[in-house]
Amino acid sequence: MTQDASNATAPNGPKRVLTGITTSGTPHLGNYVGAIRPAIEASQEDTNESFYFLADYHALIKCQDPAAVQQSTKEIAATWLALGLDTSKAVFYRQSNIPQITELCWVLSCICAKGLMNRAHAYKASVDVNVADGVDADKGISMGLFSYPVLMAADILMFGATHIPVGKDQIQHVEMARDIAQRFNHIYANKAPILTLPDYVVSDQVAVLQGLDGRKMSKSYGNTIPLFLPEKQLKKHINKIKTNLLEPGEAKDPDTSAVFQIWQAFASDEQTAAMRQAFADGIAWGEAKKQLFELINAELAESRERYNDLMSRPQDIEEQLQAGAARARAISEPMMAEVRQAVGIARLF
Repeated sequence: MTQDASNATAPNGPKRVLTGITTSGTPHLGNYVGAIRPAIEASQEDTNESFYFLADYHALIKCQDPAAVQQSTKEIAATWLALGLDTSKAVFYRQSNIPQITELCWVLSCICAKGLMNRAHAYKASVDVNVADGVDADKGISMGLFSYPVLMAADILMFGATHIPVGKDQIQHVEMARDIAQRFNHIYANKAPILTLPDYVVSDQVAVLQGLDGRKMSKSYGNTIPLFLPEKQLKKHINKIKTNLLEPGEAKDPDTSAVFQIWQAFASDEQTAAMRQAFADGIAWGEAKKQLFELINAELAESRERYNDLMSRPQDIEEQLQAGAARARAISEPMMAEVRQAVGIARLF
Protein backbone atom coordinates (compact mmCIF):
# COMPACT_ATOMS: atom_id res chain seq x y z
CA MET A 1 0.00 0.00 0.00
CA THR A 2 1.29 3.45 -0.87
CA GLN A 3 0.18 6.82 0.39
CA ASP A 4 0.33 9.83 -1.95
CA ALA A 5 -0.06 13.42 -0.86
CA SER A 6 -3.78 14.12 -0.99
CA ASN A 7 -3.55 17.40 -2.86
CA ALA A 8 -1.83 16.06 -5.94
CA THR A 9 -1.02 18.62 -8.61
CA ALA A 10 1.30 16.61 -10.83
CA PRO A 11 0.55 16.83 -14.57
CA ASN A 12 -1.03 14.00 -16.47
CA GLY A 13 1.35 11.48 -18.00
CA PRO A 14 4.17 9.35 -16.65
CA LYS A 15 5.20 9.71 -13.04
CA ARG A 16 8.57 11.38 -12.66
CA VAL A 17 10.07 9.72 -9.59
CA LEU A 18 13.16 11.21 -7.93
CA THR A 19 15.32 9.83 -5.12
CA GLY A 20 18.59 11.14 -3.67
CA ILE A 21 21.22 9.05 -1.88
CA THR A 22 23.56 10.94 0.45
CA THR A 23 27.20 9.95 -0.08
CA SER A 24 28.19 9.72 3.57
CA GLY A 25 28.63 6.01 4.24
CA THR A 26 28.68 2.43 3.01
CA PRO A 27 25.35 0.97 1.79
CA HIS A 28 23.86 -1.58 4.21
CA LEU A 29 21.03 -4.09 4.22
CA GLY A 30 18.59 -1.46 5.48
CA ASN A 31 19.37 0.82 2.54
CA TYR A 32 18.91 -2.10 0.19
CA VAL A 33 15.47 -3.28 1.29
CA GLY A 34 14.19 0.18 2.23
CA ALA A 35 15.30 2.25 -0.75
CA ILE A 36 17.54 0.67 -3.38
CA ARG A 37 15.61 -2.51 -4.20
CA PRO A 38 12.18 -0.83 -4.49
CA ALA A 39 13.66 2.08 -6.46
CA ILE A 40 15.28 -0.21 -9.01
CA GLU A 41 12.02 -2.14 -9.34
CA ALA A 42 10.12 1.12 -9.86
CA SER A 43 12.56 2.22 -12.55
CA GLN A 44 11.63 -0.84 -14.61
CA GLU A 45 7.99 0.25 -14.88
CA ASP A 46 7.12 1.92 -18.18
CA THR A 47 4.81 4.37 -16.40
CA ASN A 48 7.73 5.88 -14.45
CA GLU A 49 10.50 8.29 -15.39
CA SER A 50 13.14 7.68 -12.75
CA PHE A 51 15.80 10.12 -11.55
CA TYR A 52 18.31 8.80 -9.00
CA PHE A 53 21.19 10.96 -7.84
CA LEU A 54 24.17 10.88 -5.52
CA ALA A 55 23.61 13.76 -3.10
CA ASP A 56 27.25 14.67 -2.55
CA TYR A 57 26.56 18.32 -1.65
CA HIS A 58 24.18 17.10 1.07
CA ALA A 59 26.95 14.83 2.36
CA LEU A 60 29.11 17.86 3.19
CA ILE A 61 26.67 18.83 5.95
CA LYS A 62 27.68 15.79 8.01
CA CYS A 63 31.05 14.78 6.66
CA GLN A 64 34.10 16.99 6.17
CA ASP A 65 36.39 14.13 5.21
CA PRO A 66 37.02 14.46 1.44
CA ALA A 67 38.31 10.90 1.06
CA ALA A 68 35.25 9.50 2.84
CA VAL A 69 32.83 11.43 0.62
CA GLN A 70 34.61 10.28 -2.53
CA GLN A 71 34.79 6.65 -1.34
CA SER A 72 31.11 6.69 -0.42
CA THR A 73 30.25 8.09 -3.85
CA LYS A 74 32.15 5.24 -5.48
CA GLU A 75 30.57 2.58 -3.25
CA ILE A 76 27.00 3.82 -3.65
CA ALA A 77 27.25 4.22 -7.42
CA ALA A 78 28.77 0.75 -7.75
CA THR A 79 26.03 -0.67 -5.53
CA TRP A 80 23.16 0.66 -7.65
CA LEU A 81 24.82 -0.48 -10.86
CA ALA A 82 25.69 -3.91 -9.46
CA LEU A 83 22.11 -4.43 -8.33
CA GLY A 84 20.86 -3.96 -11.86
CA LEU A 85 19.92 -0.30 -12.30
CA ASP A 86 19.33 0.18 -16.02
CA THR A 87 20.86 3.58 -16.76
CA SER A 88 19.31 3.60 -20.23
CA LYS A 89 15.93 3.96 -18.45
CA ALA A 90 16.77 5.75 -15.21
CA VAL A 91 18.71 9.02 -15.14
CA PHE A 92 21.56 8.30 -12.71
CA TYR A 93 23.80 11.24 -11.88
CA ARG A 94 25.98 12.99 -9.33
CA GLN A 95 24.33 16.08 -7.82
CA SER A 96 27.51 18.16 -8.08
CA ASN A 97 27.67 17.58 -11.84
CA ILE A 98 24.49 19.64 -12.28
CA PRO A 99 25.47 23.27 -11.48
CA GLN A 100 21.93 24.47 -12.17
CA ILE A 101 20.79 22.78 -8.94
CA THR A 102 22.86 25.04 -6.72
CA GLU A 103 21.92 28.05 -8.84
CA LEU A 104 18.25 27.25 -8.37
CA CYS A 105 18.91 26.71 -4.66
CA TRP A 106 20.05 30.35 -4.36
CA VAL A 107 17.04 31.66 -6.26
CA LEU A 108 14.72 29.66 -4.01
CA SER A 109 16.60 30.82 -0.91
CA CYS A 110 15.73 34.38 -1.85
CA ILE A 111 11.99 33.71 -1.67
CA CYS A 112 11.97 31.08 1.09
CA ALA A 113 10.82 32.34 4.50
CA LYS A 114 13.29 31.84 7.33
CA GLY A 115 10.37 30.81 9.53
CA LEU A 116 9.82 27.79 7.28
CA MET A 117 13.41 26.68 7.86
CA ASN A 118 13.00 27.24 11.60
CA ARG A 119 10.43 24.45 11.55
CA ALA A 120 12.65 21.89 9.83
CA HIS A 121 12.89 18.73 11.92
CA ALA A 122 16.67 18.30 11.71
CA TYR A 123 17.34 21.89 12.73
CA LYS A 124 14.83 21.77 15.60
CA ALA A 125 16.31 18.49 16.84
CA SER A 126 19.81 19.98 16.92
CA VAL A 127 18.54 23.07 18.76
CA ASP A 128 16.74 20.89 21.29
CA VAL A 129 19.94 18.96 22.01
CA ASN A 130 21.87 22.19 22.54
CA VAL A 131 19.22 23.63 24.84
CA ALA A 132 19.13 20.40 26.87
CA ASP A 133 22.92 20.58 27.19
CA GLY A 134 22.71 24.19 28.41
CA VAL A 135 24.72 25.67 25.54
CA ASP A 136 23.89 28.23 22.86
CA ALA A 137 20.90 27.04 20.84
CA ASP A 138 22.77 27.26 17.53
CA LYS A 139 26.09 25.79 18.68
CA GLY A 140 27.60 23.63 15.95
CA ILE A 141 24.75 24.25 13.53
CA SER A 142 25.97 25.21 10.08
CA MET A 143 24.06 27.09 7.43
CA GLY A 144 24.17 23.87 5.45
CA LEU A 145 22.18 22.07 8.13
CA PHE A 146 19.81 25.00 8.58
CA SER A 147 19.00 25.54 4.93
CA TYR A 148 19.44 22.09 3.44
CA PRO A 149 15.65 21.76 2.82
CA VAL A 150 16.07 24.49 0.19
CA LEU A 151 18.77 22.49 -1.58
CA MET A 152 16.53 19.46 -1.35
CA ALA A 153 13.71 21.49 -2.88
CA ALA A 154 16.04 22.50 -5.72
CA ASP A 155 16.92 18.84 -6.30
CA ILE A 156 13.24 18.03 -6.69
CA LEU A 157 11.94 21.10 -8.50
CA MET A 158 14.75 21.29 -11.04
CA PHE A 159 13.53 18.14 -12.76
CA GLY A 160 9.81 18.59 -12.38
CA ALA A 161 9.61 15.50 -10.19
CA THR A 162 6.03 14.52 -9.47
CA HIS A 163 6.48 11.69 -6.95
CA ILE A 164 9.10 11.52 -4.19
CA PRO A 165 9.38 8.20 -2.29
CA VAL A 166 10.12 8.96 1.37
CA GLY A 167 9.80 7.51 4.83
CA LYS A 168 7.19 9.01 7.10
CA ASP A 169 9.88 11.02 8.88
CA GLN A 170 10.79 12.74 5.58
CA ILE A 171 7.35 13.88 4.46
CA GLN A 172 8.14 17.38 5.71
CA HIS A 173 10.91 17.73 3.11
CA VAL A 174 8.48 17.27 0.25
CA GLU A 175 5.89 19.53 1.86
CA MET A 176 8.52 22.26 2.15
CA ALA A 177 9.44 21.82 -1.51
CA ARG A 178 5.76 22.30 -2.37
CA ASP A 179 5.54 25.43 -0.22
CA ILE A 180 8.64 26.91 -1.85
CA ALA A 181 7.42 26.06 -5.36
CA GLN A 182 4.02 27.60 -4.68
CA ARG A 183 5.60 30.83 -3.47
CA PHE A 184 7.93 31.00 -6.48
CA ASN A 185 5.04 30.42 -8.89
CA HIS A 186 2.93 33.02 -7.09
CA ILE A 187 5.64 35.67 -7.42
CA TYR A 188 7.09 34.90 -10.85
CA ALA A 189 4.75 32.73 -12.92
CA ASN A 190 2.49 35.13 -14.83
CA LYS A 191 0.69 32.45 -16.84
CA ALA A 192 1.36 28.74 -16.39
CA PRO A 193 3.27 27.51 -13.29
CA ILE A 194 6.99 27.21 -13.82
CA LEU A 195 7.76 24.78 -11.00
CA THR A 196 5.87 21.50 -10.62
CA LEU A 197 4.49 20.78 -7.15
CA PRO A 198 5.71 17.34 -6.07
CA ASP A 199 3.82 14.73 -4.06
CA TYR A 200 5.31 12.47 -1.43
CA VAL A 201 4.82 8.71 -1.68
CA VAL A 202 5.04 6.59 1.47
CA SER A 203 4.90 2.83 1.01
CA ASP A 204 3.75 0.65 3.89
CA GLN A 205 5.31 -2.33 2.10
CA VAL A 206 8.88 -1.05 2.36
CA ALA A 207 10.66 -2.62 5.31
CA VAL A 208 12.57 -0.63 7.91
CA LEU A 209 15.17 -3.12 9.07
CA GLN A 210 16.32 -3.58 12.62
CA GLY A 211 20.06 -3.49 13.18
CA LEU A 212 22.41 -5.66 15.20
CA ASP A 213 21.13 -4.19 18.47
CA GLY A 214 17.43 -4.30 17.64
CA ARG A 215 17.13 -0.58 16.90
CA LYS A 216 16.56 0.76 13.40
CA MET A 217 19.54 -0.14 11.22
CA SER A 218 21.43 3.13 10.89
CA LYS A 219 24.99 4.36 10.39
CA SER A 220 24.46 6.77 13.28
CA TYR A 221 23.83 3.83 15.64
CA GLY A 222 26.77 1.80 14.35
CA ASN A 223 24.53 -1.26 14.07
CA THR A 224 24.50 -1.88 10.34
CA ILE A 225 25.26 -4.92 8.21
CA PRO A 226 27.13 -3.61 5.13
CA LEU A 227 25.50 -4.83 1.95
CA PHE A 228 28.40 -6.44 0.11
CA LEU A 229 30.48 -7.95 2.89
CA PRO A 230 32.48 -11.06 1.94
CA GLU A 231 30.68 -14.26 2.92
CA LYS A 232 32.67 -14.88 6.11
CA GLN A 233 32.20 -11.33 7.36
CA LEU A 234 28.51 -11.39 6.46
CA LYS A 235 28.10 -14.54 8.55
CA LYS A 236 29.95 -12.93 11.47
CA HIS A 237 27.75 -9.85 11.36
CA ILE A 238 24.57 -11.90 11.27
CA ASN A 239 25.79 -13.91 14.24
CA LYS A 240 26.10 -10.63 16.17
CA ILE A 241 22.36 -9.87 15.89
CA LYS A 242 20.98 -9.45 19.40
CA THR A 243 18.70 -12.24 20.62
CA ASN A 244 17.21 -13.32 23.96
CA LEU A 245 18.27 -16.22 26.18
CA LEU A 246 15.60 -18.71 25.11
CA GLU A 247 17.05 -22.19 24.61
CA PRO A 248 16.57 -24.53 21.62
CA GLY A 249 13.14 -26.12 21.88
CA GLU A 250 11.59 -23.09 23.57
CA ALA A 251 9.04 -21.21 21.46
CA LYS A 252 10.21 -17.78 20.31
CA ASP A 253 8.24 -14.70 19.32
CA PRO A 254 9.01 -13.81 15.70
CA ASP A 255 7.36 -10.41 15.98
CA THR A 256 9.93 -9.17 18.52
CA SER A 257 12.94 -10.74 16.82
CA ALA A 258 15.40 -8.83 14.63
CA VAL A 259 16.45 -12.14 13.10
CA PHE A 260 12.92 -12.85 11.92
CA GLN A 261 12.30 -9.26 10.85
CA ILE A 262 15.37 -9.30 8.59
CA TRP A 263 14.41 -12.77 7.33
CA GLN A 264 10.99 -11.48 6.33
CA ALA A 265 12.55 -8.69 4.24
CA PHE A 266 14.39 -11.23 2.07
CA ALA A 267 12.09 -14.27 2.16
CA SER A 268 9.11 -15.29 0.05
CA ASP A 269 5.71 -15.63 1.70
CA GLU A 270 6.21 -19.39 1.93
CA GLN A 271 9.65 -19.03 3.48
CA THR A 272 8.31 -16.47 5.95
CA ALA A 273 5.48 -18.80 7.01
CA ALA A 274 7.93 -21.68 7.41
CA MET A 275 10.27 -19.63 9.60
CA ARG A 276 7.38 -18.37 11.70
CA GLN A 277 6.46 -22.01 12.36
CA ALA A 278 10.10 -22.81 13.13
CA PHE A 279 10.08 -20.05 15.77
CA ALA A 280 6.95 -21.55 17.30
CA ASP A 281 8.67 -24.96 17.32
CA GLY A 282 11.69 -23.53 19.17
CA ILE A 283 14.36 -23.24 16.49
CA ALA A 284 17.81 -22.57 17.99
CA TRP A 285 19.10 -19.03 17.49
CA GLY A 286 22.26 -20.37 15.89
CA GLU A 287 20.26 -22.33 13.34
CA ALA A 288 17.97 -19.37 12.62
CA LYS A 289 20.98 -17.13 12.01
CA LYS A 290 22.61 -19.79 9.81
CA GLN A 291 19.50 -19.95 7.63
CA LEU A 292 19.29 -16.16 7.54
CA PHE A 293 22.88 -15.96 6.30
CA GLU A 294 22.18 -18.50 3.57
CA LEU A 295 19.05 -16.63 2.46
CA ILE A 296 20.75 -13.22 2.26
CA ASN A 297 23.91 -14.58 0.70
CA ALA A 298 21.93 -16.35 -2.02
CA GLU A 299 20.20 -13.09 -2.99
CA LEU A 300 23.33 -10.95 -2.97
CA ALA A 301 26.09 -13.29 -4.20
CA GLU A 302 25.93 -12.43 -7.90
CA SER A 303 25.50 -8.72 -7.22
CA ARG A 304 28.49 -8.86 -4.86
CA GLU A 305 30.66 -10.18 -7.65
CA ARG A 306 29.51 -7.41 -9.98
CA TYR A 307 30.08 -4.84 -7.22
CA ASN A 308 33.66 -5.97 -6.59
CA ASP A 309 34.34 -5.90 -10.32
CA LEU A 310 32.96 -2.37 -10.63
CA MET A 311 34.94 -1.15 -7.63
CA SER A 312 38.10 -2.24 -9.45
CA ARG A 313 37.05 -0.17 -12.50
CA PRO A 314 36.19 3.30 -11.16
CA GLN A 315 36.58 4.80 -14.64
CA ASP A 316 33.56 2.78 -15.80
CA ILE A 317 31.50 4.03 -12.85
CA GLU A 318 32.54 7.60 -13.69
CA GLU A 319 31.51 7.14 -17.32
CA GLN A 320 28.04 6.05 -16.22
CA LEU A 321 27.70 9.06 -13.93
CA GLN A 322 28.90 11.48 -16.60
CA ALA A 323 26.46 10.02 -19.12
CA GLY A 324 23.65 10.40 -16.61
CA ALA A 325 24.71 13.96 -15.84
CA ALA A 326 24.54 14.86 -19.53
CA ARG A 327 20.96 13.58 -19.67
CA ALA A 328 20.11 15.48 -16.50
CA ARG A 329 21.61 18.74 -17.80
CA ALA A 330 19.50 18.43 -20.94
CA ILE A 331 16.59 19.10 -18.58
CA SER A 332 18.20 21.38 -16.01
CA GLU A 333 19.70 23.88 -18.47
CA PRO A 334 16.43 24.90 -20.16
CA MET A 335 14.64 24.84 -16.80
CA MET A 336 17.20 27.20 -15.29
CA ALA A 337 17.00 29.43 -18.36
CA GLU A 338 13.25 29.71 -17.78
CA VAL A 339 13.78 30.49 -14.10
CA ARG A 340 16.37 33.14 -14.92
CA GLN A 341 14.05 34.78 -17.41
CA ALA A 342 11.22 34.75 -14.87
CA VAL A 343 13.25 36.48 -12.14
CA GLY A 344 14.77 39.06 -14.48
CA ILE A 345 18.27 37.66 -14.87
CA ALA A 346 18.46 37.53 -18.64
CA ARG A 347 19.94 39.18 -21.73
CA LEU A 348 18.96 42.79 -22.29
CA PHE A 349 18.14 42.23 -25.96
